[in-house]
Amino acid sequence: MKAAIIGGGVIGGGWAARFLLNGWNVAVFDPDPEAERKIGEVLSNARRALPALYDRAMPPEGTLRFSDSLADAVAGADWVQESVPERLDIKHRVLADLNAHAPADAIIASSTSGFKPSELTAEGARVIVAHPFNPVYLLPLVELVGDAATCGAAQAMLREVGFYPLHIRKEIDAHIADRFLEAVWREALWLVKDGIATTEEIDEAIRMGFGLRWAQMGLFETYRVAGGEAGMKHFMAQFGPCLSFPWTKLMDVPEFTDTLVDLIAGQSDAQSGHMTIRELERLRDDNLVGIMRALKHTGSGAGGVVTAHEAKLARPGMPVTLERQIPPGWTDYNGHMNETHYLEAGSKATDRFMEMVGADAAYIAAGQSYFTVENHVRYLAEAHAADHLRADTRLLNGDGKKLHLFHTLMRGDGEVVATVESFLLHVDLGTRRSCPPSDAVARALAEVAEAQTRLPVPEGAGRVGL
Repeated sequence: MKAAIIGGGVIGGGWAARFLLNGWNVAVFDPDPEAERKIGEVLSNARRALPALYDRAMPPEGTLRFSDSLADAVAGADWVQESVPERLDIKHRVLADLNAHAPADAIIASSTSGFKPSELTAEGARVIVAHPFNPVYLLPLVELVGDAATCGAAQAMLREVGFYPLHIRKEIDAHIADRFLEAVWREALWLVKDGIATTEEIDEAIRMGFGLRWAQMGLFETYRVAGGEAGMKHFMAQFGPCLSFPWTKLMDVPEFTDTLVDLIAGQSDAQSGHMTIRELERLRDDNLVGIMRALKHTGSGAGGVVTAHEAKLARPGMPVTLERQIPPGWTDYNGHMNETHYLEAGSKATDRFMEMVGADAAYIAAGQSYFTVENHVRYLAEAHAADHLRADTRLLNGDGKKLHLFHTLMRGDGEVVATVESFLLHVDLGTRRSCPPSDAVARALAEVAEAQTRLPVPEGAGRVGL
């Protein structure tokens, strides 16, 4: 698959990274002489952050090239993403060129945050809105607006690269999400102008309070919970009258005088000026990865999208039981992978091995599984954030109720960083007592044992009790 990115700013660079790291080939056209450097820096952050969301390896990275012309960039493209400045005259000119040169079956989409499809197509262009959120390579939401059939095809393609495409049924200025952001932004400007709060205090109010709730429940579900056992009707009856109070100035915008701009810029410098933009981006990405990985455990919000996409990254039957990038959250104050996460990596390798022999989620739901009885970990070399980590698994014993595994954890350069030896017993989940596995699982284990029969016993094996 090929994506063509027209406009290589922050948003265009994010689109390029999202497609590229999901195995697509990407061509970028941007006359800015700094475009290659800027996209290179975005890609550097994306390579560090996006794979850290997943517990499976992402596909091999696609190829990236910078085109000298728009026509060359879109040749053979399956997806064309326009991310030029938010001026309608510029967009009309670029979209006309895209329609003239892009393949007839390519999806042409605009990243516009405010223009409606009817405005973009006013001069005959074939285009839908695909409005993402920064950082595009991490946040899953893309708002789709426009022709229903095209949006339907776009949804399927975007899910393949880990997005959550939301089809908006009726066009409206600024779509859905930016209308909320605009309302909050207006109120924040007044709070600063009137001396009620500084930029830092407003940010603290969001990130220490409702921002955390919104990340996993959104607006309406949050308020449903606030209604208690009586539910949403009770909440609306109790707090609905507040809407008539003169609390907000949603349609009244303070004038952007030099005084107000200097006030906000000065407060922002005092709040965050000690960090570069790239440092702030990495901090943002690390925080988003941590929050989204936490949401994976319950399948809530963006975590559910990551889990669904991760399932598509599985390559059944692989002899490798773990292949992934080490996330920043796995490192500690010494700057290397913390000891607890070597055991976590071994546990995930065990889970994958169980899947391979048929002791998968369906098997567990049917009432049988393996319980770990003992582990032994050897720490042999350092591993660091963003290192590629893989595990090869040796079956030492799979007879009867016993499952004895030896995982060898290696960096991408092939150096062994740790071994995890695990001893498990097969269990009936109804009685919570050990029992033999199903015939199908027993046969699968026997096949693995036969395939590995000529392999020597791994160095360091034999540390767990049998």
